[in-house]
Amino acid sequence: MDAKTLTKYRKLLLEERQRILNNSKNALKNELAMSPDDLADETDLAASEINQNLVFKLRDRERQLLSKIDEALGRIDEGSFGTCAECEEPIETRRLEARPVSTLCIACKEKEEHREKIYA
Repeated sequence: MDAKTLTKYRKLLLEERQRILNNSKNALKNELAMSPDDLADETDLAASEINQNLVFKLRDRERQLLSKIDEALGRIDEGSFGTCAECEEPIETRRLEARPVSTLCIACKEKEEHREKIYA
């Protein structure tokens, strides 16, 4: 992969990383700052707890994505970005544009998902 393309993917990954970090800061400030004393009744409290649980799950998914972004940035630095970890063939450009953290080409990802279904 040429330097210009790698720079494009690095920029995409860094922008996504920053977006996730900003969302986390906003969540801490706005969504998780509610006090149980501010809620009128038990129904409001239950709804608030459900909302907070959802926020925690979303933040956990974003934390995992941050880890994948950091790994992808590391692959860019080491020169293995865009190469399938399984078959070592180039990952399709359309796949990388849709999901720059991809480590597998479409064929290997489909095989992995098939194995997961069998052993799930």
